[in-house]
Amino acid sequence: MKYLKQFLIIILVSFIGEILKEIIPFPVPASIYGLIIMFTCLCTGIIKTEQAGSAGDFLIEIMPVMFIPAAAGLMDSWDILKPVLLPVSVITVVSTIIVMVVSGTVTQLVLRHKK
Repeated sequence: MKYLKQFLIIILVSFIGEILKEIIPFPVPASIYGLIIMFTCLCTGIIKTEQAGSAGDFLIEIMPVMFIPAAAGLMDSWDILKPVLLPVSVITVVSTIIVMVVSGTVTQLVLRHKK
């Protein structure tokens, strides 16, 4: 019963994110709204970590399994992707490096600021 309550809380927050996506005219995905709502609720204490923690841990543990359908879809679309493979690969590598550098720099700045 504990896990069911936790999943229901996560689903409720996700559903509220979906509603906000339809109401607010910004090009922001519903998942981002959901993450912001969950973060705010956890920071303010509206939702305690114990109320959604175990279900969240479970979802993180099975996350790699969720990528299997996407990978199968990419394999199925090989004929379409083949001509643009090089540009997509370069963009992926460059954007990954940029994200890593920016994330590392921001983390270092935050750690220095805390000291």
